[in-house]
Amino acid sequence: MANLDKQIVLDALDTIADPVTGKGLTAAGLVRGLVLSSGRVGFMLEVPHADVTRFGPVRVAAEALLAGLPGIEKAQVVLTAETEAPKSEASGHVRPETKAKLSPQAADQGKPKAPVATARPDHVRHVVVVGSGKGGVGKSTVSLNLALGLKRLGLRVGWLDADIYGPSAPVMLGITTPPTFDDNKHMVPPVAFGLKVNSVGFLVDADQAMIWRGPMASQALTQLLTQTAWGSDETPLDVLIVDLPPGTGDVQLTLTQKTLIDGAVVVSTPQDMALIDARRAVTLFGKTGTKVLGVVENMAYFLGADGTAIEIFGRGGARKMAEGLNLPFLGEVPLDPALRQASDDAAPLQTGVMAERFDEMAKALWGQLTS
Repeated sequence: MANLDKQIVLDALDTIADPVTGKGLTAAGLVRGLVLSSGRVGFMLEVPHADVTRFGPVRVAAEALLAGLPGIEKAQVVLTAETEAPKSEASGHVRPETKAKLSPQAADQGKPKAPVATARPDHVRHVVVVGSGKGGVGKSTVSLNLALGLKRLGLRVGWLDADIYGPSAPVMLGITTPPTFDDNKHMVPPVAFGLKVNSVGFLVDADQAMIWRGPMASQALTQLLTQTAWGSDETPLDVLIVDLPPGTGDVQLTLTQKTLIDGAVVVSTPQDMALIDARRAVTLFGKTGTKVLGVVENMAYFLGADGTAIEIFGRGGARKMAEGLNLPFLGEVPLDPALRQASDDAAPLQTGVMAERFDEMAKALWGQLTS
């Protein structure tokens, strides 16, 4: 991969002709969102709606060409198309707005519909999602430390960092080697601190801006879930913790529609603005038939030098929300400089007061999951 840069890839793609203009794909401006990382390359082939059928063979040819480049282990080309612009009933003029959608073979992933989950990922006994409804509440820190707490209970645990727009697993766990591939072309996740880990962060460069549309983000999550070798017949995972992106949109809907979820954990800070979004997350899980196994209040307080609890964002809001909605309350997590430093240093806390706090929450979560 050291000798393979984006220009080499773009030049290679320019040898494949656009069937409409006759130009190379790069010259025709059809190569969108090119991602090049260790052993992987992919892009979005965005074409006019009327020509999507003609570009099916082009997508296959582009993917085969990329797969043949030196150092490439995985190549992926996603064919997308702009929908036809609707006409105004009054004037007959074409509106300027367009929307993008996936090619027909993947379009069903972008349509909100009633949950029709059929199976868990192979060799996974329980799937638990961790959501918040909004960003900035420390959901990734909580989900990771819950996973570590479950691991310390003696369980086999995986952690899927599914935050498409802000993947944090590579940094929080210090993982620099991306997954390898087995004979079935499934990703073999790296192991860190006893957890099997996969993340969108392994698929893109650290500084790459994630500009995927909803269907593409959903497709990426589906691939990470279903094409990762989480376990085996002899050693299945006891539980897979999935760290969701913030919000209540396409990615969350796709997960609940395509995968049997055993339960969800909702993370919130104490103040009212965060709780409004946390309630939306609870509503989403309710509408998709996902049981909420517990609520965690993060950044509940800061412990001053004299031992006084300083309630920076207020305190008890998430607990009250849980009680009001008749949901289990798993516990409080204070603002702790050591916990923050551990995440930045890729050295998660395994002992001490904070680790013990997460151990207790993990026990309560496991009890809810298996009751």
